[in-house]
This record gives sequence, structure tokens and C-alpha cells, in this order.
Amino acid sequence: MVAAQVASGLHPRPARLVDTVVALLAASATAFAAARYTPPRAALALAAAAAVGYTAEWVGVRTGVPFGEYGYSATLRPQVGGVPVVVALAWGGMGLAAHAVAVAVAPAGGLARIGTGALALTAWDLFLDPQMVRLGLWTWADHGPYRGIPVSNFLGWLLVSLLVMAVIDAVLGRPATPSTGLLAVYTVMAVMETVGFAAVFDPPDPLVAAAGGISMGVLALLAWRRRWRR
Repeated sequence: MVAAQVASGLHPRPARLVDTVVALLAASATAFAAARYTPPRAALALAAAAAVGYTAEWVGVRTGVPFGEYGYSATLRPQVGGVPVVVALAWGGMGLAAHAVAVAVAPAGGLARIGTGALALTAWDLFLDPQMVRLGLWTWADHGPYRGIPVSNFLGWLLVSLLVMAVIDAVLGRPATPSTGLLAVYTVMAVMETVGFAAVFDPPDPLVAAAGGISMGVLALLAWRRRWRR
């Protein structure tokens, strides 16, 4: 996954490697979840999270709810109902990683865990949306304050992320300890995206590097701090 992410940043047409990066993200997350929770539970958790994400995207491209009015280009294939399959995989793979952060930060479970996981997943979108918009993979009907992305997108992400965390938590049985591998996936993605926007992408974007890096970084540090104390 790291190698594919680096290649994507250096490739003259990075959009071609988006599918590869996301597929490896989902595969890595599922493998680590399988080692921690058993393969059937890991596969079901990925599928459930991807289904929630796909449903939200399917509704979103037709109604503008809950993210705002947007549409996908034809670059990401295959698409089902106007939604790229890889987008659903991204919700699932990163959903598992964000849930591991929540398990570490809020071991008691409940609403604190669901909310923390939703924040961890939404923090990733501070990187994801600017990157995908600059690659022309989707466009927004209304210009927003954060690199052209409307505030409604992040509110929608938070809402959908709450649902994603709830279904993952239900499938995995509300674990008391996180998967170290999934925490690593979340941390690696935070570091890679920060470095990418700060120094690799052309042109670099210090604002996005700082916003995403601080948001994901704080949550990752909290998770590792709690993990090391056990």
C-alpha cells in the first residue's frame, strides 16, 4: 500500500493508481482485522461498512444529501449506479482503520467510541476530497471554503461515518482492545498524505497537509498512547 501510494504521488497521471491504492488499503485492513477478530467477522465488517458508504454515495449523487451536490467523472471504473466501486471499498477499508483508533481511544465502547471513530474517518476526508478533486475524479456544484469543498460535505461525512462505526462495532462485537495492524494502517495513511501534500504533489498544498496531518495525527497519537499503556 505504501509503495502504491508513493508511486501515485510520483506518477504523471496519478489517477491511474487510485484503484490500486484503495484496493491495497482494503486488503491490508481486512487482513489485520481477520488476524484480530477472525476472517468471517473481518470480511463482514468490511462489507457492511462498504454497503453503508455505497448507499450514502448512491443517494448523494442523486439528491445532494447528505454531502451536497456533486458528481463523479468517468475515470474511476467500474461504477454501479453512478458510484465507483472503489469508493465503497475506501469507506470499508478506512472504516476498519478508524474503528481501531476509536477502540484504543474509547475502550469502554458506547457513543464515545462511535463518535471518536466517526471523527477519525472524517479527518481522513480532509486529505481525500482535496486530492480527488484536484485529480478530477469528482466535482462539486457549489464552491466551498476548503479547497472548493463545501462544509456540507464534512457534515455528511461525519453523519455517514457514525453509521459506519456503528455497523463495524456491531459486527466485531465491541472489542476492548484494538488491532495494532489497523492502527498502523491509519497512521501510515496519515503520514503518507501529509508528506504528499507537503512535498510530493505538484503543486504542494501546505494548508491541506496541516489540516489533515494535525487532525489524523492527533487521533493516531492518542490511539498509540492508549495502546502502549496497556
